[in-house]
Amino acid sequence: MPIVVQKFGGTSVGDIDRIRHVAKRVIATKRAGHDVVVVVSAMAGVTDHLVGLANEMSDAPHAREYDVLVSTGEQQTVALLSMALQDAGFPARSFTGAQAGMRTDQAHSRARIRRIDTEKIRLALADDQVVVVAGFQGSDDDGNITTLGRGGSDTSAVAIAAALDADVCEIYTDVEGVFTSDPNVVPKARKLDRISYDEMLEMASLGTKVLQIRSVKFGKRYGVPIHVRSTFSEKEGTWVVPETEMMESLVVSSVTYNRNEAKVTIHLLPDTPGVAAQVFAPISEAGLLVDVIVQNVSREGHSDLTFTVPREQLAQVLPIAQKIAEELGAESVSSDDGIAKVSVVGLGMKDHAGVAGRMFRTLSNEGINIEMINTSEIKISVVIREKYTELACRSLHEAFGLGDAPMVAEEH
Repeated sequence: MPIVVQKFGGTSVGDIDRIRHVAKRVIATKRAGHDVVVVVSAMAGVTDHLVGLANEMSDAPHAREYDVLVSTGEQQTVALLSMALQDAGFPARSFTGAQAGMRTDQAHSRARIRRIDTEKIRLALADDQVVVVAGFQGSDDDGNITTLGRGGSDTSAVAIAAALDADVCEIYTDVEGVFTSDPNVVPKARKLDRISYDEMLEMASLGTKVLQIRSVKFGKRYGVPIHVRSTFSEKEGTWVVPETEMMESLVVSSVTYNRNEAKVTIHLLPDTPGVAAQVFAPISEAGLLVDVIVQNVSREGHSDLTFTVPREQLAQVLPIAQKIAEELGAESVSSDDGIAKVSVVGLGMKDHAGVAGRMFRTLSNEGINIEMINTSEIKISVVIREKYTELACRSLHEAFGLGDAPMVAEEH
């Protein structure tokens, strides 16, 4: 029997009525002739409440005990959904991540999946039960509970789908799919019928919150079709699949933004070999993330080095940057948390040279100054003042025709 893995996020299981609604959707899939594995998140607000309790109890909660605590949110949901299914006459069995065979490394709160032992899941499916798995969690080889980090239920679902060789992994959320931009910012944004793994990876890394980036990586690596759709609608959502020639003909498929950005500049660093390594090695060792990096042209043996970090990490990065500056004899360190990153993404950019020019010209026409630029094969990102984020997104969305017929690459 074909296997369907369905994942329901916190909003979808936000209260008892919504859990009953999810049960009806699961039952409909079961009645359609599928074996069903359901992966669920904690009910909306529960994880934040548990994190708050941990921080109230301790200024620095022990990592192992922190994971023991926050993992209980998903365990509530699997039990309640299993009860709802059983009351409706459909055999169901709940599993914690560990019981489902999710084995991870020992990095608490940010664990990586090493393998999945699917034996217990397969036995339950063979017994015609709906399997309900707690997302976001697993266990290490010593039996300690681990968690995968925010958005980890997406990763759990796609990884289980890959391990079971499922026909599809359906990610149910409170939106109807993946859009050409955030509809709350760009009213003319359209839902995409299909998008490639690579485009979705870029979008997830650039601030689109529909899918967790690690889940997309699993999907691409193991060829799992991912269907992003609404819990509250029967409409077809967006399929995340391998790229096709049709996808490549679309120059730009989306405009994304990320307001969670800050930049740090180390002024007048000595411009000598190895300086960049000396700057970024301590930041990396502290587990902090660096995104866009720009180094000015050397003048009189010195240059400025600017880089962006997640805004919530700025307070951790600055003392490290100050120490590095003192050790290397730089003049000073400055920071700016009033920025945002706006990006355009599209497979067709690989073979189309006009995207950067159109993007920069559009922003210039709106009086928006570009402070930093970062590119990959299928994306261009710019750092601008945060107050222009919405204007930039709307202007670029219109410039690339994403509200109507998107800009198509010319035949060669």
